[in-house]
Amino acid sequence: MMNCIIVDDEPLARAEMRSLISETSKIDILGEFSNAPSALDFLKDNDVDLIFLDIEMPMVTGLEFAEMLPKKSLIIFTTAYSQYALKSYELEAVDYLLKPIDPQRLEKAINKAILYTELLSNDTIKNTIESNTADFLFIKADRRFYKISFSDIKFIEGLKDYVVIHTRQQKLITAMNLKTIHQKVSGDHFIRVSKSYVVNADYIDSFDNHNIYIEEAEIPIGEVYKAEFFTKYTDGLLGTD
Repeated sequence: MMNCIIVDDEPLARAEMRSLISETSKIDILGEFSNAPSALDFLKDNDVDLIFLDIEMPMVTGLEFAEMLPKKSLIIFTTAYSQYALKSYELEAVDYLLKPIDPQRLEKAINKAILYTELLSNDTIKNTIESNTADFLFIKADRRFYKISFSDIKFIEGLKDYVVIHTRQQKLITAMNLKTIHQKVSGDHFIRVSKSYVVNADYIDSFDNHNIYIEEAEIPIGEVYKAEFFTKYTDGLLGTD
């Protein structure tokens, strides 16, 4: 079973999170900490799969702490301040939860973390992109080559030292940075929208000034990518005469 720790300087917030996590019965809580330094000491001697991390904390903020964490630990940020959402995804967090925590939203975040832990297992991280054409990627896994059509890719997510390729049928992970795979999936349909995401414009259901929505996925738009995204996507929608 997956394990976790809770890092939050507010006792009531820790108690609420502990209660909500306990109700899911999907992960074990190894400890609770009121500040980042004490949590970091714990991590020196303990392997932790997932960290529920508050952002506004004394001494060391959650964002600062996230940059110190071992790559194998996944992060779900918890905060009362929505303005930190984009920054949290730039730090490759699995998810971002606004306080007060909604139980269903928490369960969705936990399920995502469990899935990503499975994807990062020793069997799947051996996947490699062997080659690509103008229309396909070829991923080698378990001594076989899998043909991934660009048209089947909904979006690509950066996660630690890997990328998660979200297709219509499955999620695949491979050791590669987002910039490199973006170059491989050439074409105007694939748009870089933040430090952590490349989206296929054909799958966008809706968007606003801050997020893109592809089915159940909510993908943040980075400030430095907004102008390019709005220009490319509007041109794609309206066409040119």
